[in-house]
Amino acid sequence: METGVKSFADALLAARLATLSTLEYDKRKERPPHGNAVTSSKTPNKSADESDVNAALESGRRRATINDIARLAGVSKKTVSRVINQSPFVREETRQRIEAVIAEWGYAPDPQARGLAFRRSFLIGMIYDNPNPQYVVNMQLGLLDGMRGSGFELVVHPCDRSSPTFLQDVRMFIERQKLFGVILPPSVSEDERVADLLRDIGCEYIRIASVPLDEEEHMIVGHDRLGAQAMGEHLVGLGHERIGFITGLPSFRSSHERRGGFEDALTKAGVKLDPDYVVQGAYTFESGLACGEALLAKTPRPTAIFAGNDEMAAGVLQAARRAGLTVPEDLTVVGFDDFQIAQAVWPPLTTIHIPTREVGRMAAEKLIAREGYEPGDPAKTIPYLVTRESSAAPKKV
Repeated sequence: METGVKSFADALLAARLATLSTLEYDKRKERPPHGNAVTSSKTPNKSADESDVNAALESGRRRATINDIARLAGVSKKTVSRVINQSPFVREETRQRIEAVIAEWGYAPDPQARGLAFRRSFLIGMIYDNPNPQYVVNMQLGLLDGMRGSGFELVVHPCDRSSPTFLQDVRMFIERQKLFGVILPPSVSEDERVADLLRDIGCEYIRIASVPLDEEEHMIVGHDRLGAQAMGEHLVGLGHERIGFITGLPSFRSSHERRGGFEDALTKAGVKLDPDYVVQGAYTFESGLACGEALLAKTPRPTAIFAGNDEMAAGVLQAARRAGLTVPEDLTVVGFDDFQIAQAVWPPLTTIHIPTREVGRMAAEKLIAREGYEPGDPAKTIPYLVTRESSAAPKKV
């Protein structure tokens, strides 16, 4: 029995060797003498295929790939990759030629494909739950400023912190996108559950908040309290004592910091913030309108109203108009943030400027650079007063 198996194995091996010998013989017959190149019968079809590809690119029927760029620039795919990744090991003349082809055909590398090649992701997530659309837009612009030229792309994820699936949704977003890291603006940045989750799954992160909440390497601090103090000093300096204050949502740390800073300034000046003149808003125009009407219905009415952000201050301006009051002659109205709306309303708002776009840029650079990050000027994150036409001394009775 053993002899039969061995004989069968020997026969099978001999058959395979014979087949290989035949294939090798056929290949040798196809090779030209003296190493001359063979003119393939497929060459005309290849040229036709390239013409079809070029036509498809020119018509916009398909996007250029890295293989197209290499072919059009007359270089290898590897050389194109080196130029994309800013490698110094490419001649300047070649680099310029490849960059010109990339610009001509509008080629952009797929960040997820690059992530696979480099064994890491080139996607950064921004996870936010913020009712102020201007804050969200300005933060995104800042993040994009910080990513420019780095090869990273931004993916945004709006969420609802009150949702029972909030943490599960955040985790799924991070794992599905295979993110390099995340930026957390307020109020998500103030949720310790999110920070714990990110540490557990090993995801890099930067938190943006009005106070330090984490290790310095994970924080960009905005100092809202200092801005509110500056506004308190401004209003007291104008002579206001009966001042209404509209807070933001209690789930935002900034709401507490802004009220605390404002009260600090008033107390220092010997002025008391009457609790009856403090109402809670929601950082929206509609809540500012409702809170403004409530404050203006009080007797005596306040001579000034400080809204916790510009959206609510714009709502107060509307409430003042409905009440037949002129700003600032009859009522001073001030806000906080100095977003685009502050100069789009009439009169333009006196407000506190917070450098949201600059903070976003710093956060992105800090996340990308990590250990090589050099801290920027801390003064760039400190809010400051911007005086416009909506504030003046109280009318003398």
